[in-house]
Amino acid sequence: MDDIDARLVALLVADARAPYAELARAVGLSAPSVHDRVRRLERAGAIQGYSAVVDPAALGFGVTALVGILQREGVEQDDLGAALTGIEEVEDCWFVAGEEAFVVKVRVADVDALEHILGVLRRTPGVARTRTTVVLSTRFEGRRRTAVRLPESRKGNASGQIGT
Repeated sequence: MDDIDARLVALLVADARAPYAELARAVGLSAPSVHDRVRRLERAGAIQGYSAVVDPAALGFGVTALVGILQREGVEQDDLGAALTGIEEVEDCWFVAGEEAFVVKVRVADVDALEHILGVLRRTPGVARTRTTVVLSTRFEGRRRTAVRLPESRKGNASGQIGT
């Protein structure tokens, strides 16, 4: 990834629906060149997808909670992670250092639904215990980085190649 690729990523983070012609003007290339670069970034996994940003409350999900998952002894983390993947209400899942093995973000309609999903999580094979923090309000979430800073080892790669 070179500086132009980094600028393209930043522009797409700011507006994923920007036309190639607009992106091309912003980075000083032709639209076909920008299209090729974006496709290369997608194939390399630097751009993993495009999505709509929605208001969870407007969709009926009024309660958010962060749930720490304490893993049962002898259970493989990959097995527990796979089990958590199958729970629809789990939006995000992080493997973490500390007492908990995982922290998950769940989003549900109301407190009754939260109580239900906590029971589902506690009965998930490999879960020893859970610790829940209910979100009272969200100051910001899903912050999109509009500036992509390349590590020094990746700067100056003008070949258009992803990686070094």
